[in-house]
Amino acid sequence: MELQSFVDRINSMTCAISVERKKDGGHGIIRIVTGNKAYIDSIEDPNHMSSSEMLNNKFIPNCEYTKYIPQDNNFEQICCTAALEGHPVHTYIHPERYSFWINVFVMPITSDDPNIGYCTYTQELTAAPDAELMTNVSADVSSKVLKTCIKLRDPGDIHDNFNAVIEDIREICDSDHCCILITDKENQKCTVFGESIKAGSGTLPMDNFLDEKFYSITEQWPDAIAGSTCFIAKEESELEVLREKAPLWYDSLKNAGVSSIVLFPLIYNEETMGYLWALNFNVNNTIKIKETLEISAFFLAAEISNYQLVNKLKVMSSVDLLTGVKNRNAMNTRVDCIVNGENRHRPVGIIFTDINGLKYTNDHEGHNAGDTLIRNAAEVLRMECGDMEIYRAGGDEFMIIVSDLDEEGFNNMVKALRKHSDNSDGVSFAVGGCYSPNKLDIRHAMHVADEQMYLDKERYYQKYPDRRRK
Repeated sequence: MELQSFVDRINSMTCAISVERKKDGGHGIIRIVTGNKAYIDSIEDPNHMSSSEMLNNKFIPNCEYTKYIPQDNNFEQICCTAALEGHPVHTYIHPERYSFWINVFVMPITSDDPNIGYCTYTQELTAAPDAELMTNVSADVSSKVLKTCIKLRDPGDIHDNFNAVIEDIREICDSDHCCILITDKENQKCTVFGESIKAGSGTLPMDNFLDEKFYSITEQWPDAIAGSTCFIAKEESELEVLREKAPLWYDSLKNAGVSSIVLFPLIYNEETMGYLWALNFNVNNTIKIKETLEISAFFLAAEISNYQLVNKLKVMSSVDLLTGVKNRNAMNTRVDCIVNGENRHRPVGIIFTDINGLKYTNDHEGHNAGDTLIRNAAEVLRMECGDMEIYRAGGDEFMIIVSDLDEEGFNNMVKALRKHSDNSDGVSFAVGGCYSPNKLDIRHAMHVADEQMYLDKERYYQKYPDRRRK
């Protein structure tokens, strides 16, 4: 077959690719048979934007494609769809290993050899993403993705919205299981953000697998994706590539009875937040399923990023960053809620504590030592007060709202804190408390507890006059 003259008639970067057809229906070696001048320049010309990304900068006809790029399961799927199945493919991708975007057109070529299929592979490279090309997918896929992802903006619980979306995606893929998994690199843990399981599939929910070791499995996923846009395996034999690249994941999939998988990273602002996948999907619609998950991953990543940002802002607005307990803003909000009737008929107590000798520590040991003392004080409060609401009211002062304890239990908590009042070598508290068994006037209780705390502090400074604030 004369392929050189064929590709030479195409202006864009184009090569001809051959794919061996195995008797079991799978594929064998994929070779780049020949290329036009524009394609060969993309490998050999040192000034070309893709040249520095090639594994070998000399084009040799009829070599395996892995001579020029790392093994890429996604690339193989595209070539097989065109060369062996006879279906044209168009996709617009940004493989993680490249600094550019690739607009790809793959067309089947009639083959005289039943054991080898052929296709042309044409590509256009852009340094920046093209929004029009990103949306240039089939109308059917676009419509379905838009219809389902618009549910992300529904009012109500965000996790319910994500579960509704992932249910739609699973039905589009006709798969046994679809899941959104958030990965937390700092804490080495994973969280299910949305999940759908086909009835009767026998697939277990992800929570059955998320033990302390599962994060180590997700660390192998980038190796499986290998710098491409996703990982796709249409049959069990194609999963074999994972045996070497991601052995832990391979064993996990085999044990779970997985025969096909498509996995996309959820990337936003160049940060991988998690993954979206479909297991045991309808392999007859692989290209459409890939397009569906690719576009869905874009919307899902953006929504998850926004959700995480909002949560961070909430934490920053309500948590004291030095100690990790709630801050004064959260305290004022909680007091207002109680004033407006919350906990109206429940016994509630108020405890105020103030760290003794903080100024002495700051003056003699430095403010870093003072910050350590404040953090240690918060730890003591967590230890002594358990699940009670602890607030850093400001500086060295903390307030604890004690609920669901009788008066004896409240007094025991105050006594436990007062044991630290004479601890001149560590955390020493001045403590004041006020308990209300019935309807609580919280502002009055705060005033009484505050007064008692300052009386307690005065006793401390009478005992240790050199530590008195000046």
